[in-house]
Amino acid sequence: MIGLLPYCVLAQDSAAVSPNKLATALQPFVESHSLAGAVTLVADKNQVLDLEAVGYPDIAASKPMNTDALFWIASMSKPITVSALMMLVDEGTVKLDDPVEHYLPEFTKVKIIVPDKGGSHVRLQKPRHPITVRQLLSHTSGIPFSSSIEGLTLDVFPLATRVQSYALLPLMFEPGSSYSYSNAGINTVARIIEVVSGTSYVEFLRKHLFEPLGMKDTTFWPDKGQLTRLPKSYKPNFGKTDLEETTITQLQYPLDDLKRQPMPAGGLFSTAADLVRFCQMILNDGVFQGKRILSSAAVRQMTSKQTGDLIKTEYGFGWETGGGMFGHGGAYATNMTIDRSVD
Repeated sequence: MIGLLPYCVLAQDSAAVSPNKLATALQPFVESHSLAGAVTLVADKNQVLDLEAVGYPDIAASKPMNTDALFWIASMSKPITVSALMMLVDEGTVKLDDPVEHYLPEFTKVKIIVPDKGGSHVRLQKPRHPITVRQLLSHTSGIPFSSSIEGLTLDVFPLATRVQSYALLPLMFEPGSSYSYSNAGINTVARIIEVVSGTSYVEFLRKHLFEPLGMKDTTFWPDKGQLTRLPKSYKPNFGKTDLEETTITQLQYPLDDLKRQPMPAGGLFSTAADLVRFCQMILNDGVFQGKRILSSAAVRQMTSKQTGDLIKTEYGFGWETGGGMFGHGGAYATNMTIDRSVD
C-alpha cells in the first residue's frame, strides 16, 4: 500500500485495503490553522484507491487545494536518486563495495577526525578503510551532512564543485561504523552517476526514470505553468497561534531559473500522481506497466536494512526502513510510505 503528500500509503493487494480518508482526518488541522493544506493519495500496486485534497494552496485567497498541486518534495528526492544509481549497479558498471575513490579520485585523500586520549585535541588520519558506494547509500560513510560552501541555500554550486568540497571534509567516524544522515553522501552518489554514465545526473533521471514512468511533473525547475500549481509555504507564527507565509528557504528564487543547480538529495518538485507511479514500480519489484526499470534484487536491497547488525538505525539504500514498512519524508511535511505487509 502506498500513501503520498503529506502521507502516502501503498499496499500489495487492493482487496486487502480500504481507502483511507486521510483528507477527512486532516481537516481539523486545517480548521485549527495548524495545516494550510495537503494532497493525500492511497494506492495498491496496480491502481489509485483514493486521491483527495484538503485546505488551501493560498490561505488569503481561500481557494481550495487541487489534487494536481505541485510540491517541493525535498528529501523524498533521495530514493529517486538512489534508484538511478542502482540501475548502474544492475548493469554492472558500479559495484556497491567499490571504494568511492574508484569513481571519484578526489576521495583518495579523505581523512578522519581522531581525538587524542585526553579528548582536548584532535588529529586527522587516513581511515582504516576507504568509503564505499554502499556506505554512501546507507548514510554510514562518515561524511558530514553538508559542506560550508552550501550555506543556507543548496542549489548555488554545480554538483561537481559541491562533491569536491565534501572530499575535503574530515569524516565524523570510520566508514561503516555508525550512521549519520548526509545530504552530501547522496549528492556524491549523483556525481558517480554522472562520471560512470557520461551524462548529466538530470538527463540520466529524465531518460531512465521520469520518461519510462510517465512522471511528467517531476523536475528541479518547475515551469511557469507548474508554478501556478505550487502552493504557498507556511510556518507557525511567533506565538504559534496561526500560520504565516514563508518561502522554500533552502532554494534560490525564482524557482524556474535554470541557473539554479540540481540538488540530488532534496531538490525535486513533484505531484502525488507522479510519485505514485514511482512507488508502484518499487512495490512491483522494479516493474512498471510491464516494463522492468530496476531488478528485483536492487529493489529488495534498497528497501531492507543496510546499516549493519551493529547499528540500530534502520535505513536501506535511500529509504527509511523498519516495522514492515519503508518510506521517506521531506522537509516541508511531505511523505511517502510503502507497506508490503498488507497482502
